[in-house]
Amino acid sequence: MKLNFSRSNNELDELIDDILRMTGVNHPGIIREMIITALKAGQETDYLADLKLMRTTMKEMRYTNKVFGPHRDRMKVTIFGSARTSPEEPIYQKCVTFSRMLAERGFMAITGGGGGIMQAGNEGAGAENSFAVNIRLPFEQETNPVMNGSRNVITYKYFFNRKVAFLKEAQAVVLFPGGFGTLDEAMETLTLIQTGKNPPIPLVLIDDDQGDYWEKWFHFIKETLLKRGLISGEDFSLFSVTRDPAEAVRIIEDFYRIYHSSRFVGDTLVIRLNRPLTAEQLDILEKEFHEIIEPGSSLRITGPLPEELDQPDLVHLPRLSFEFNHHSYGLLKAFIRRINAF
Repeated sequence: MKLNFSRSNNELDELIDDILRMTGVNHPGIIREMIITALKAGQETDYLADLKLMRTTMKEMRYTNKVFGPHRDRMKVTIFGSARTSPEEPIYQKCVTFSRMLAERGFMAITGGGGGIMQAGNEGAGAENSFAVNIRLPFEQETNPVMNGSRNVITYKYFFNRKVAFLKEAQAVVLFPGGFGTLDEAMETLTLIQTGKNPPIPLVLIDDDQGDYWEKWFHFIKETLLKRGLISGEDFSLFSVTRDPAEAVRIIEDFYRIYHSSRFVGDTLVIRLNRPLTAEQLDILEKEFHEIIEPGSSLRITGPLPEELDQPDLVHLPRLSFEFNHHSYGLLKAFIRRINAF
């Protein structure tokens, strides 16, 4: 039987409709497409390992939404760093201080759930203000004692599902010194922001007091990647380096002073604001950042577009919309910082 996403499956469509009514699902049109997708996968794929991967991915993402959903109204910061950092090290205590300051300002912390910097992030914020996004490894990374027993613990089989949770749920990403995994997360976050696959968020690199980790990394980025033309100067707007936890918190808070969030609707970039801008402020932005606006477009204050109604908790926010050039993401972060300066 050939399956179609359109309603041309005859008796099967009726059976699926009956299942949807019996189970009382939300947004039955979307759930119907998910059911059809699963059935099509069963028809097209006879390689069991591939089907298991699809199944587990679906189950892990469902549970991710279940755990994070009740805390949708809380801003969250993902914290990365080495699992090998001991509590006696100054950088561990610096992370405790940073995450404690976050919690005092109403933020929640997301960590990888293991030891080292991950434990420090949960310790400072406290279990009630934390998530542990763990991973099953051959050498078994146990959930740290701060989060052991918490309802806000997820243990993933697949790294890619875990990576989605780290960024999907976070309004900022902060990295402390770490190994290959930490550098991987730093580069992936930079790549996703630079290419527009992740909305603009603060990316803050907190160094030790000697500045011999991220500051050396910064030097490599500048002296090797920039000099070879592999990145552009505006890409340095994508991240900040500091040794001071208080400054890191200020960077995050300042980013959301007026700016709230953003998304693309087709070619239109919709920036949601905590308060509207004036006509004079729009003129200033257009003059200072005209290069990020597509020719023929202009900055305009709008209400929510019809496509945004899938996020009903955000429809009340004022919007700033324009056609973005889709490549100046470093300048876009500078644009957001300029908005927050008004």
